[in-house]
Amino acid sequence: MSNTDWIQQELESLQAQGLYNRIRIIGSPQGAWLIVDGKRALNFCSNNYLGLANHPALTAAAKKATDEFGIGPAAVRSIAGTMTLHVELEKRLAAFKGVESVITFQSGFTANLATIPALVGKEDVIFSDRLNHASIIDGARLSGAKIIPYEHNDVSSLEEQIKTNLSQYRRALIVTDGVFSMDGDIAPLPAIYEVAKKYDILLMVDDAHGEGVLGNGGRGIVDHFGLHGKVDVEVGTMSKAFGVVGGVVAGKSVIIDWLRQRGRPFLFSSAVSVPDAAACLAAIDLLEDSTQLVDKLWANSKYFKAEMKTLGFNTGVSETPITPVMLGEAKLAQQFSRELFDEGVFAMAIGFPTVAQGKARIRVMISAAHSREDLDKGLEAFAKVGKKLGLVG
Repeated sequence: MSNTDWIQQELESLQAQGLYNRIRIIGSPQGAWLIVDGKRALNFCSNNYLGLANHPALTAAAKKATDEFGIGPAAVRSIAGTMTLHVELEKRLAAFKGVESVITFQSGFTANLATIPALVGKEDVIFSDRLNHASIIDGARLSGAKIIPYEHNDVSSLEEQIKTNLSQYRRALIVTDGVFSMDGDIAPLPAIYEVAKKYDILLMVDDAHGEGVLGNGGRGIVDHFGLHGKVDVEVGTMSKAFGVVGGVVAGKSVIIDWLRQRGRPFLFSSAVSVPDAAACLAAIDLLEDSTQLVDKLWANSKYFKAEMKTLGFNTGVSETPITPVMLGEAKLAQQFSRELFDEGVFAMAIGFPTVAQGKARIRVMISAAHSREDLDKGLEAFAKVGKKLGLVG
């Protein structure tokens, strides 16, 4: 018997449950339409909210910077990897978001892995929303702090857990997603801030899906709620609406300075590449210049959701362009996704463990890159497949 037989058995179990992730391959730039497994399909999957992933201004900036600086920094930021582009990007992001200081990382995931263990340790406690992203969960586990979940977006539950547990620990951190990536709902950040202030607890929000989406011109959830200077740590990403890759931690300068000393991905993993940093700077230029893309994103989202509800689909509790089409069982969601692909629409099924058992869905990611004709094409495909599977009339 092989010592990997158990892995094969687990894989077969995933396939039987409809939970095996079959990865499709993209053969084109990101945009409203893609070449997926060799077939042209309408893109309802990417986190390319503003259509910047293939924007001419970003590609031109990346090419120019590559000609001037090369590609790889070839070192960690703390030794020989901090380039003028990195410094400029952090200054521009701080100004864009209206914070004292910013530090950038290789991804939003590594930003969370860097930040949480630098702020709390084994003698401390983390109060974490029950539906927080995997990167928050992993960062919390790495810290060694006690993790106490509170019920999703339930400020009363948060305060109850704080009252019961706070006195047993040295320090505490409240952490929540800003926009929850699977359901598209928004954290009640003003009420959470009031609780954090009342008990003098550090407050951290992961705004990965709010960056470039919420707030004035996409400045994020803190701007959306007018909480400038009140949220201690704001984590973001340049991998979604910014159309590139990289993580952002914004907030008080004392915290950012501390992360430069103790953020392990900053200290032990190579810096963001030259073309990525330059493209991110170009994205900031576009967002500061006009709100047009953000406005179109929200207009597209409003139209698509309204039409889906008219068709009879359940789009859950979403308040953002993230549009979950709730189907329940993983096998049904996978079948629905395959049928959509046959109709020329690329929209992947999402099931356990990304979402809870029985909560499988197709998650549609609306973009400013979509035209009204694109959205209508998608709606037509959803209606056809929904009727075929007996889900809508």
